[in-house]
Amino acid sequence: MTRALLRSTQRGAALLLAMLIVTLVATLTAGMVWQQWQAIEVEGAERARSQASWLVQGAVDWARLILRTDLQDTKHRNIDSLDEVWATPLQDVRLSEFLAADRNNSADSSGLDAFLTGRITDAQSRYNLRNLVQDEKEDADLQLQLMQRLCDTLGLPREVATRIADGMNGASLAEDQIDDSERVAPGSPLTPMRMEQLAWLGLDSETIRRLEPFVAILPASSRINLNTAPPEVLMAAVEGLDRATAERLLRARLSGGFASLADAKKLLPERMQLSDKLLGVNSQYFEVLGELRYDSFVLRERSLVMRRGQDVVVMRRETLPPES
Repeated sequence: MTRALLRSTQRGAALLLAMLIVTLVATLTAGMVWQQWQAIEVEGAERARSQASWLVQGAVDWARLILRTDLQDTKHRNIDSLDEVWATPLQDVRLSEFLAADRNNSADSSGLDAFLTGRITDAQSRYNLRNLVQDEKEDADLQLQLMQRLCDTLGLPREVATRIADGMNGASLAEDQIDDSERVAPGSPLTPMRMEQLAWLGLDSETIRRLEPFVAILPASSRINLNTAPPEVLMAAVEGLDRATAERLLRARLSGGFASLADAKKLLPERMQLSDKLLGVNSQYFEVLGELRYDSFVLRERSLVMRRGQDVVVMRRETLPPES
């Protein structure tokens, strides 16, 4: 009786140990499978993200082609206006259709389910904050007055214009000191490259948000394009210009843009002057916004490009968050 009970207990213990071993092996196997699945998912996501980043460059290539072609338009050769091809957005286009239409492309594009949209905007339709940095006091005062008028139009205190001008000039001086191997004053601001970096100069987020549609930060000084600027910017660039007259200029330029400042001057009262230091009728700098939808990714990028003769050079590129 005792031996039978002992044998039964031993068999039960052996069975329990076997069950524990099976459970342990199953748990370890499940963990390994989970880790492998996670690794595959991460690898797939990284591959898709990398492919999306590569494909969204198509928006910049498209912009390069359009801006080069624009120079061949004899009607608009010396001006840039909103009735030109570059101002027409690129609507949802399936990339596989592009590749299939290219006879030189032998790649199998049947599985490429990606959609690209793009838009080119004239960066010189806005006021360039880099213009606030001037060597001559007369020119500096002229630019500051323009910025002050823009603040007036947007309902911002003029102190905002002064703060930006002081910050941009301080940052420029610090850069010059670095170039000349001189000692830089402690606390000198860095030169902002993007709008959100205006916070470095002490501007709050609401002020930056209100300025953003009307100002830009370009690599060098530039003139406002009379053919593309919104009325708020035109009112700042032309002293004494009211909104009604600014809107009249906008309507007049719809028929092909102004070929010169003199053409636009004919629509203004005699007392109003169009300064060629502030205004022009063509542009070098453009912004390209590209959005790619690929698999589960939506990738948006903004590039600043400069048209230099027949070349279109990318000056700056940044990834944007998806639109809410």
